Amino acid sequence: MQLEIRPDPAEVGRARRWARARLAGSAIAADEPLAETLILIVSELVTNAVVHTGRPAVLRLCLPQAPAEEATVRLEVTDGSTRAPVPRWTDGDETGGRGLALVDGLADRWGWNREGTGKRIWCELDRHDASRAPAGGRPEGGAAAYQACEKLAYEAV
Repeated sequence: MQLEIRPDPAEVGRARRWARARLAGSAIAADEPLAETLILIVSELVTNAVVHTGRPAVLRLCLPQAPAEEATVRLEVTDGSTRAPVPRWTDGDETGGRGLALVDGLADRWGWNREGTGKRIWCELDRHDASRAPAGGRPEGGAAAYQACEKLAYEAV
């Protein structure tokens, strides 16, 4: 599933609405914490692409097809800038600069790579059986717990 994003800050709201609509057809319930976390990360990554590049971007979601206690959601934003994403640490009074720090804190994994004449920023969020998650909410295994995207559904829109 993908959405083309124009270089306009109003596109951030459209990206959130689009992501919520995609969730409606997936195995992720709109009211589960994973869905809210996903929407927040969509907002942060699309905002970064729109504000910091001034170029069009593409938002992609890879969602589980069927209900499962454990699943991985992958989110990607591709833009036309080769500038590397750099997390910033800001003072409490600043109104911006926390997006990648939020992504780092909320996603199970994230990173970026060069993509043609631009870059792709990606993150993955895992859904886990809450009864098996250790204290702190993150499952054991870290990057080793990666599930290949082939197990997830893609849909072109």
